[in-house]
Amino acid sequence: MATPEFRLYNTLTRRVEPFAPADGETVRLYTCGPTVYNPAHLGNFRTFLFEDLLRRTLRLRGWKVKQVMNLTDVDDKIIKRAQEQGKRISEITEPITEIFFRDLEYLRIEPAEVYPRATEHIPEMIALVQSLLEREIAYQAEDGSVYFAIARFPGYGKLSRLDTRSIRAGARVAADDYNKEDVRDFALWKAAKEEDEAAGAAWDSPWGRGRPGWHLECSAMARKHLGDTLDIHCGGVDLVFPHHEDEIAQSEGATGVEFSRVWCHGEFLLTEGAKMAKRVGNVTNVDGLREAGISTSAFRHFVFSTHYRKQLNLTEVALEASVSAVRRVDEFADRLYATRGGTAALAVAADELEQDATAALFDDLNAPEAMGALFTFIRKANAELDAGGKGDGELERARNAFGAINKVLEIAPIKRLPGEVSMSPQELIADEETAFDRGVRDWAEERVAARRAARERRDFATSDAIRKELESRGIEIKDTASGTQWKKVR
Repeated sequence: MATPEFRLYNTLTRRVEPFAPADGETVRLYTCGPTVYNPAHLGNFRTFLFEDLLRRTLRLRGWKVKQVMNLTDVDDKIIKRAQEQGKRISEITEPITEIFFRDLEYLRIEPAEVYPRATEHIPEMIALVQSLLEREIAYQAEDGSVYFAIARFPGYGKLSRLDTRSIRAGARVAADDYNKEDVRDFALWKAAKEEDEAAGAAWDSPWGRGRPGWHLECSAMARKHLGDTLDIHCGGVDLVFPHHEDEIAQSEGATGVEFSRVWCHGEFLLTEGAKMAKRVGNVTNVDGLREAGISTSAFRHFVFSTHYRKQLNLTEVALEASVSAVRRVDEFADRLYATRGGTAALAVAADELEQDATAALFDDLNAPEAMGALFTFIRKANAELDAGGKGDGELERARNAFGAINKVLEIAPIKRLPGEVSMSPQELIADEETAFDRGVRDWAEERVAARRAARERRDFATSDAIRKELESRGIEIKDTASGTQWKKVR
């Protein structure tokens, strides 16, 4: 079977186009990360999950991935928060950064290869500004600030399809409170103010003490870790203008070559129809998911139930539907890994799953269609498991196909053979401190064996007591034709 063509929607061209990494081997992927002054909300994590899906699908295609996700640890909002609390910016950003990584792990988002921090790349930012000044695409204002001159870069607006004549003072691109030649110009380097110095947000430069502009940070870090031209640059749709537009201008203005071959943007997460944003007070974060008892699998299913380029509405009904759906997937996975034989039709269903789900994922990350293929497989496979079979090869084929697609979507924790804990590698690492994979597993196996012995001697009172004992420790058991299975559910 020929591998289907890999295609992505490119915001720059407004088309779904064939994609392959420039070197044919490694995808150089830059994804805009959080500004670490408040915990990221679920709207942010919808974007990060779309990028996780992209990363996993690229690897499914057979390519390596080098992903860089920046951490913005100096900007206006961080400095304002530091000023309000009488702290240095690092005292604001470090605790939030720890929460961010904890939340990534909870949602089983694969880690990027590099997480550069803006404050650790000041020399690279200064060098980029110097290149723009030498090319006369930037200029220094009277107070020492440096601005990008939009009028001197003819390609400005090509990503957002913006008519530069329509930009007015007060637009986000022009909100920097400094003297400029043109209200449309944006700050590359901002002259230090008293509050910047007090917060530890000022550095020496050829133009005096100051700090980088928000857009400059990503351009410098992307160039440092991925080179002058990226394969793919990702972010939410709210970053198309001005952030990504300005990244293109300053990067291409400095290097004279294309900044990113492809631009991918994920749509908004809405709350009952309203864009999720801090200013409207309807933010829900990952801690909220935990408190509500919404599992990682359920939230991943909810996010992937809608194509990344369509708006997604967060409702209680939708979340409950995802909770039910992943329970079905989890129960099937337990059964598949506990079964001892398969049929020829099971192997055929597995081939269809891998073919249909792969084709969907390779067609602009069509996760809803891929999940549809997965549930079709579950229905067919359950029928074949009901029929019974003795084919080890057919069963192995089904496990491999299910595992390959679930490894991309991960709407169920990665499964292992009977008796092993049903957790993903990240969850195992996170749970190491409790020694679940050692002590509790041994205890659970011993109690399940004791219950089995009680049932065999028809001592049902003891059997029921052991079941309750297991449940009190968060262990769910299920009696099947092939024996008693157990798993940790909380």
